[in-house]
This record gives sequence, structure tokens and C-alpha cells, in this order.
Amino acid sequence: MPVVVVESPAKAKTINKYLGPDYTVLASYGHVRDLPPKDGSVDTEDAFSMKWEVGNDSRKHVKAIADALKEDNALILATDPDREGEAISWHLQEALTKRRSIKKDTPVSRVTFNAITKDAVTEAMQNPRQVDMPLVEAYLARRALDYLVGFNLSPVLWRKLPGAKSAGRVQSVCLRLIVEREMEIEAFKPVEYWSVRALFETPRGQTFEARLVTLAGKKLDKHDLANAPQAELAVQAITSRALSVTSVEAKPAARNPSAPFMTSTLQQEASRKFGMGARHAMQVAQRLYEAGYITYMRTDGIDMAPEAVTATRETIADRYGAEYVPDSPRIYKNKAKNAQEAHECIRPTDMARDTKALKVTDEDQRKLYDLIWKRTIACQMAAARLERTTVEIGSDDGQVGLRATGQVVMFDGFMRVYEEGRDDVADEDDKRLPQIMQGDPARFAKTSLRDQFAKATSEGTDRAAKEAILSENEAVLALQHHTQPPPRYTEATLVKRMEELGIGRPSTYASIVTTIQDREYVRKDKNRLIPEEKGRIVTIFLLNFFRQYVGYEFTANLEGELDDVSAGERDYKDLLGKFWHDFSAAIGETSELRISEVLDKLDEALAPQLYPPREDGSDPRICPKCGAGQLHLKTSRTGGFVGCGNYPECTYTRPIAGEGAQGEERLLGEDAGDEIWLKSGRFGPYVQRGEPTPENKKPPRASLPRGWSKDDLDMEKALTLLSLPRQIGEHPEGGMISSNFGRFGPYIMHQMPEDAKPVYANLKDPNDVFEIGMNRAVELLAEKRANPGRRGQAAAKPLKELGEHPDGGAMQVLDGRYGPYVKWEKVNATIPKDIKPEDVSQEMAIELVNERAAKKGSKKKAAPKKKPAAKKATKKAASK
Repeated sequence: MPVVVVESPAKAKTINKYLGPDYTVLASYGHVRDLPPKDGSVDTEDAFSMKWEVGNDSRKHVKAIADALKEDNALILATDPDREGEAISWHLQEALTKRRSIKKDTPVSRVTFNAITKDAVTEAMQNPRQVDMPLVEAYLARRALDYLVGFNLSPVLWRKLPGAKSAGRVQSVCLRLIVEREMEIEAFKPVEYWSVRALFETPRGQTFEARLVTLAGKKLDKHDLANAPQAELAVQAITSRALSVTSVEAKPAARNPSAPFMTSTLQQEASRKFGMGARHAMQVAQRLYEAGYITYMRTDGIDMAPEAVTATRETIADRYGAEYVPDSPRIYKNKAKNAQEAHECIRPTDMARDTKALKVTDEDQRKLYDLIWKRTIACQMAAARLERTTVEIGSDDGQVGLRATGQVVMFDGFMRVYEEGRDDVADEDDKRLPQIMQGDPARFAKTSLRDQFAKATSEGTDRAAKEAILSENEAVLALQHHTQPPPRYTEATLVKRMEELGIGRPSTYASIVTTIQDREYVRKDKNRLIPEEKGRIVTIFLLNFFRQYVGYEFTANLEGELDDVSAGERDYKDLLGKFWHDFSAAIGETSELRISEVLDKLDEALAPQLYPPREDGSDPRICPKCGAGQLHLKTSRTGGFVGCGNYPECTYTRPIAGEGAQGEERLLGEDAGDEIWLKSGRFGPYVQRGEPTPENKKPPRASLPRGWSKDDLDMEKALTLLSLPRQIGEHPEGGMISSNFGRFGPYIMHQMPEDAKPVYANLKDPNDVFEIGMNRAVELLAEKRANPGRRGQAAAKPLKELGEHPDGGAMQVLDGRYGPYVKWEKVNATIPKDIKPEDVSQEMAIELVNERAAKKGSKKKAAPKKKPAAKKATKKAASK
């Protein structure tokens, strides 16, 4: 009885249903082996040999498969049909061979299916093959590259830029996109311009609007009316002339449907329509795939299987009628750079099954399935037929011309089912125009544009519009506008840009976008991605010292070379050798630099953004507070900032975004005679009551808790923060219980009369500081007293097990009196404030422990073992 292995138990359950009792179907639960996070896992001195380890969680799953093979005589590897799936199959075969669970006479085969349906699974079983080694080698090259970059570049960041967490081969390039867009926004200078529109009336009393397109006999460009006087002259030019309809032109037009979904477009549309993040969208799609409802969701293919096209066309005819079915099937070709996945598009496995017939209760799964079903149906439907009408209005002397446009949908076609979302605002005028005849007089309407005028002057027609001019007859309106900076990326537009540049692959888009947010290099605010100061500093550092490796073209070309490996056209070890030769040299050169040299270089590179010219012509580097010190780029564990060189005599600091940066300092209001300010400091945004005075040198301040946006902060929230600590009430055994925010987050505090020191208990949710009640507070304090985890008490449970140190001995993350730390033998290494205990990786722990041990001189004790110093020397030698 053959043993069939897939990735997940959900997939195993579905396949087992199709295969029946003659097969044993087990799950590997994802990857079973990985490179251990320590030096030497990829040996650059030994032809890039790789040392793999079966993960702790995977051992029981590998054992279960090995035990099943004792009874059964064949192994069928049925993991996902992509590079990662091929790699999992290869790892399983290698791991089971090492365990001697696969004998010489054990038949091992590989099967793939694009959809988990009975027909697809049965057909795959009838067409087995061997593991595709070129595809595996492409995976090995990719994994080795990611290891070499991450394991060698991240320690450089930790040493040179306090607060930096990691760098990655693709994540750093993605971060660069976001940072450069933010710098474009900051450098943007808005330009004023005006538009003019008029309200006309047909002889039959119907009204329509037209915009000014010709003035003084010349065609107007968008920004030609540059100020109010010019706009007023334009209004007068229109109202002082007799106008008539000079032409009416109606043209037929067609709008074709969008291609069916691939990974990137599904993520983009799920973001636009539902606000789903890339990772969440893929998790939902994964569940639909494993349940057999859709085809494989990691793909950059947009073609459909012939039988799927036929089924789709039949469904369209049945539901909407024959007129909605085009004469011939639509064929789609991928235009994306480096498209290489040989998979179908993402589509339902049964086109006749719409959302109503879906046996799923999860709302996100239903929404995403509905989106996929409609997009797939629409992609094979007839085009929408439109009629676009253009009406030209002009004066007899040809000095003034206006244009009205509109369109009418004559046949909705695919639009009956689905229309793609947009990231920008459509310029097209979809209004239906009344019947207008050439030669008709263009009379100003008796109705008024006053409502539009009032709205423009009170709210603005765009983010910066504040002025408008209305003619005396109230039928001509001029509106002020300002050009807008490029928009910040959303997850959808970022994935789209990555795809255009050939950066990343369908299987990595979601993880890349998620990683830069988890590392706190980027934050998401109202669905827009904004770089944090530490993310900006890391990007500028990489652009100055590792520019080639965060280059868009370099990264895309490397992806192309990896595709050549998967096609069997390139040796992956040659690719690695070429990369490592230059990269190791760059690592070696940068490692020798002092932090002061790095900051000087970054300060110089960022000078145009950090020190823009001042309006009064004074030196932009002179400190505005003391008037003597020179401003300079500095770093802290929370990121970069600009500070005065006269520190500590002068404590002036400001964010990298610059003086007057939006949101740097904002007056929220007054309370009890004090001004309440929102400010930004080196440790992030905070609120302050009043300003420093000789009598009150340190006015009350409160930092914004994690998760609070300074853009959403109002007076009420600020006063709530400034009122802390909050008194919850008297403890039953005496002493007040209070809540507040501290160095390590939200907490409650209590001190009994007999206690020498207060007892602190952490809170998980920042909102608990304001909402926790007496009963819950007493319960948490009792738990803390029962298990304080301090000297002389029962040891606290480790927060995280990190495996063995290269010199032997287990490493753990523990919660100490002064915060979380890494413990290895007798060495305790404090974890930086900006790093969460759960985010500490094994390689980061090794670095922290080694640095702490070096300071204590405790490495002498470890001399007989493999010394970290020797390890560093080996790395340096390899980099030459």
C-alpha cells in the first residue's frame, strides 16, 4: 500500500477521500529540513555544501512517514507543484534515505496536480515522475543566497547601526522602494494650477457641464492657468462671449475584461476590495485550495486549461445568455518581467459552483472565492460596448473653447459580472450627456454652480485646494488645485511594482511584504506603507555600502539566473561562486569601518533631505535651539534622528524627515491653561503638557503606546495618556493598584505595606491600561507573586528555546528584572529594547552572547573549544 505525502493535514484529508483505503496519506507539515542558523551552514570553502537539519517540530512527522514505510512498499511525493513543493519532496527523500527508511528497492515517485479534485489527483497518480533536480537546484541556490546575505550582512547592520534587525536579499530591495517613494514625497513641491468649468443648458432645458480647453486661441495644458488672476481672466473670457456647439461626435468603443487571477493580481484585488493584506489573502486562498475549491494559488501563469475555458463559456451561456459569450475563447499571455511559473491561472475547480453553492461558512473564504469566480467568469465574457460622446463648444472668434464628454454603456458584457478595482482616481467622465445638436447656441444654465463653489471653498476640491472663483451669473466656476506627490505604496501597489521590476516570485511576495513590517522597518497606516526611521537608515546604509545588492536590475537579473538554473541551463554552484566572490569582499571592507565613519557617510548622503536650504538663507546645519552646535545624523536603538553636536549641553533632536515635517509637532488644544502638544523625539512620538520653564524644566510627558497612530491622536486621548498612572483601586490586602506604560510595555503595579518593593505584572493589550478592572488586576498580581522568576524563587519558564551555541550549551530567552535577555551558561546578554523576545533568532542570540562574553573576558574559558574569534577569522579569510 503506497504512502502518499503532502504538506498539510487538510490537503491529506481531501486526497485520502479521493484515493480510498488502498493508500496511506500523511502530511509533512511543510518543510522538514532547513539550514541551522549558525556559521558554516553554507560552506563557501567546500563548493557551497549545505548542512541541513531536521527541525524539532518536524522529527515526529518524518518518523510517522518512516514508520508507515516499514509496512508499505512505495513512496509517492505529492507536495505542491512549484519550486518550494519540489524542494519539500527532495528534502523528504533525502531525510528518509538517511534514516534508511527508503531502501534500494523502495519505489519513490513524484506526482503533481494543479487542483485537488478527484480527476486531477487520479490523473496525477497515473503520470508519476522523478523529483525535478534542476528545480531543486534553483531552490538550493535561492536558499544559499538568502543565507549568505542574511547571515553575513545582518551582523554588520547590528554592529554599525544600533536598532537594525536584519537585511535580506529581496526584503531590502522591497524596503528601498518604500523609502525612495517617501523621499520623493518629502522632496515634492506642490504647484498651483486652476481649472475652469461652465454649466450650459440645451434648448430643451437639460443641463450639462463643459471644461475650458482653449483660451486666447491656444490649447490649454493642465497647469497653464497658474494663479487666481489668470483664472479670473479666463472666467471673464467665457462669460463675455456668445458660444455655440461647434461639433458633436459619438464614437463606439469597447472595453475588454481583465485576465484571470495570478498570485500578484489576486493579492492586489483582495487588498483593493477587502483591505486584505498579502499574507492573509494567501492564507485564505490556501484553505480554498486545500478544500478543492480553487486551483493552486502560487502562480504567475494566466492561461486556462481548455476544459476550464469550455466549462466557463457554458456557464456564461446558461446564466447570462448566448450574447454574453464571445465568438471565440479569449487567450491570455503574461506580460510580466521574468514570468516563469508553468501553472494555470487561479480559478475555481468547478465553474458551475458559485458562492451560493460553496459549503464554507468562513466569511473571508466566501468573499475571496466570489472574487475568483467572478473574475474567471468575466475573463471569458464578451466585451462591453460603449458609446463615447464629445461635444465641442466655442466662440465665433475662436478665442474660447470648452469640451463636454460622456459615455453610455450600450451593452454591459463582462461588466455585468465584474469590474477590476483601481488604485488611482479615474479621470474618465462617465456621465450621460443630454441630446445636443451641432449649431445649437450654448446658453448658460439658469441653475447655479453655487453649491460646487461653496463645497470647494469650505472643504477643498483636493487636499490643498482652498480658493474658487464664481462668475456673476453663477454658471462659470474656476477651482484652485495643487499638484500632488506620488502616493505611498499599499501592499497591492507594492506587489504590482515588484512584479513589474521582476523582484521576488509568486511564492515570496506575501512573506517579503510581511517581513519588512514585522522587522518594524515599515508601518501600515490606513493601508499605506510608511517607512520608519530605522528602515530609512538601513536603506541609506545599504545604498552607500552595498548598492549593487539592493539594485533593482541586479536583483531582477539574479532572479533570471535562478530561472535558468531551474530550466537546467545554468550550474547553481557557479552562480553562487560568482555572487560570493564580490559580496564577501564588500562585507570585509564594511566590517572594518568605525560607526562614526558610517554615520559621516550617511550624513553626507542624506544632506539634501536632512538640511534643506532655509528661507532666511542661514546655515541649515546650525542648531535652531542653541544657535552654535552643528546638526548631525545620529542613531539610537529606535532608529536614526538628527541631533545637536553640543550634546549634552544642548538636547535638540528632530526626526530625519526634517524641520517642520508633517506631524513632528502639533498643538492639540488647551487644558487648565496649559497647551497640550504632540511632539516627536528620538524615541518616537509623545504628548507634553506645556513648555519647559525655569520653574518647570521637565513638563509632564507621555509616550504614545505601540499601535497608537500620531495621525489619529486627539485631545481626549492625549489627556488620557497624561493622566497616567491610572489608579485602579485599593487591593483587598492593602495598597493601591495602578496601571501605566513602562519601558517594556503596559503593566500594573502594587505594593503591600509589608512589601520591600512593588510587584509589577505585564499586560498584553495596551488598552488594558485604561480598561482592566479590579478582579483581573488582583488575579494577575497573585499569579506574579506565585511565580516571580527571581533569585531565590522558582525559575521562570523560558520565553523561547534557541538551540545550542556553537561552543556547546543551550541558549534561552528569559524574562529578567531589567527585561528579557539571552542566557548561555554563565553569560547573560541583554536583548535590545526595540527587539521583541519572540523575534530573537539563533544567529542574533549567538552574536549578543559573543559580544557580552567578550566584554566579560569569559571567552578565555572557552579557549579549548572552537572559539568565536577563530570563526570570525575564517569568515574574513573567506571574504578576500
